[in-house]
Amino acid sequence: MSTKSATRDLGSGKVSSLLFSLAVPAITAQIINVLYNIVDRIYIAHIPVIGTDALTGVGVTFPIITLISAFSYLVGSGGAPQAAIYMGKGKNSHAEKILGSCFSSLIIISILLTAFILIFQKPMLMLFGGSENTIGYAVDYLTIYSIGTIFIQLVLGLNTFISAQGFASIAMKTTVIGAILNIILDPILIFGLNMGVRGAAIATVFSQAVSCVWVLKFLTGEKTILRLRKQNLKPDIKIILGVFSLGVSPFIMQATESVLSICFNASLQNYGQDLAVGAMAILSSIMQFALLPVMGLTQGAQPITSYNYGAGNSSRVKECFKLTLICSFIYTALLWSVVFFKPHLIVSFFSNNQQLVDFASWAIRIYMGTTIFFGIQLACQQTFVALNEAKLSLFLAIFRKIILLIPLIFILPAVIPESFALLFVPEEFAVLLSDPAKVFSVFLAEPVSDFIAVATTATLFALNFNKILARSSKPEKNAN
Repeated sequence: MSTKSATRDLGSGKVSSLLFSLAVPAITAQIINVLYNIVDRIYIAHIPVIGTDALTGVGVTFPIITLISAFSYLVGSGGAPQAAIYMGKGKNSHAEKILGSCFSSLIIISILLTAFILIFQKPMLMLFGGSENTIGYAVDYLTIYSIGTIFIQLVLGLNTFISAQGFASIAMKTTVIGAILNIILDPILIFGLNMGVRGAAIATVFSQAVSCVWVLKFLTGEKTILRLRKQNLKPDIKIILGVFSLGVSPFIMQATESVLSICFNASLQNYGQDLAVGAMAILSSIMQFALLPVMGLTQGAQPITSYNYGAGNSSRVKECFKLTLICSFIYTALLWSVVFFKPHLIVSFFSNNQQLVDFASWAIRIYMGTTIFFGIQLACQQTFVALNEAKLSLFLAIFRKIILLIPLIFILPAVIPESFALLFVPEEFAVLLSDPAKVFSVFLAEPVSDFIAVATTATLFALNFNKILARSSKPEKNAN
C-alpha cells in the first residue's frame, strides 16, 4: 500500500484484502516481540554460575515492566482509534492535534514513571518475589530499563498511530528493527563484554532507542499522512481526557496481567505446590502466545473500522467486523481443538520434564476449556475500542478480569464440592497435590469467567452495534 493511497484504501479498498494486508504485519510484529523476549531470557539463563538467580531476578521485574507497557497502551490505544475516526471525517488537522497531545503525554508519563521506579524499585521488587539472592540482579536490570522508559513509551505509544493510518508494514518494521538489534547485542554485551544482566538491559534500551528514532523519523517525515508538528505539542486537556477514557480499557487488560499471575500463583502454591505453579507458567505462556494471531487480526481491523466509522460508512464497518468475527472464531475453534485433543503437542515445547508435561496437559484442557468462544470476545471488545466506545470497552475490561476472574480464583475452591471436583482429577495427579480438588477449582476459574464474559460481551454488542453506527451519520460540531 503506497503512502499516498493509504487513507483512500481504508475508505474504498476491498475490505477482505485490506484486512489481510493490515493483519499480517500486525500478527508478525506480535510474534516477533514475544520471541525476542524469550530469546532475551534464554541468554540470561546461560550466564555462567549466576544464570538461574539472574533469570529469577529479571523475572521479578516483569510486573513492573508490564505496567510500563500498560501506560503506553493507555495513550496509544486510546489516541490512535480517535485519530483514525477524525481521518475518516476528513479532519486530519484535529487528528494531528490528537497525535501531538499523545506525544506530550507519553513524555510526561515517562518522566513520572522513571522517577517513581528509581525511588521505589527495591521495595516493589521484594513485594513481587525478590529475595536476597536475586534482588541485586533485579535492581541492576530495572535501573537501566527504567532510564530507557521514554524510548519504550514512545515506541509502543506512537507506533499505533502509524498502524492507524494504514501503514501496517512500517509499524511492523518498528518491532523487527528492535528485535533484531536486541538479539545481536545481547550476547555481545552479556558474554563478550561480561556485563551480565546489565548488558541485557542496555541491549533492550538501546534497541528501543533505535526503534524510537525510526518512529519519530517517519511521523515527522514526508511519507506520513498525520505529521507530528511543533504547534500541536502543547497538551490539550480535553483531547487527553478523551484519549485516556478510551485507552483505560487496553490499559486495564495489560496492567492486570501481573495481578492475575500473582493471584493464580498464590492459590496454586497453597493447594498444589511447585507442580501446579510450574504448570500455570506453561498455561499462561501458551494462552498468551496462542492468542497473538487474533490480537494481531483485531489490531489490523481497527484502522479500517475507525476510519469508516468516522466517514459514516456503516456498511464497510459491518463487513470488517463480520470478517474479523468469522476469522477470530475459526482460529480459536482450531486452537481449542488442538488443546483438547492433542495437549501434549503444545505443552511439550515448554518443558522436557515428563511429570510436568503430563500434569500441564491435563490442566490445559480445563484452563482453556472455553477458548473456542474467545474469538467472539476479542472481536467484539476490540471493535468497541475502534468505535470510540470508552464506557463499554472499559466495563468489559473490568468485568472479565477484575469482577469475574480474580474473585473466582478464590471463590470456586471454597464453593465447589470436593467430591465433584475429584471426579475430574486423575489419580496419578491427585497424589502429587496437597489439595487436588481445590487445584482443579482454581484452574476452572478461567473458563468460567471466559464463558460469562463472552456471553455478556456478545449480548452488549448485539444490543448496541447498530445504535453506535447510527450515530456516525449524525452531524457533529466542528472539532477544529
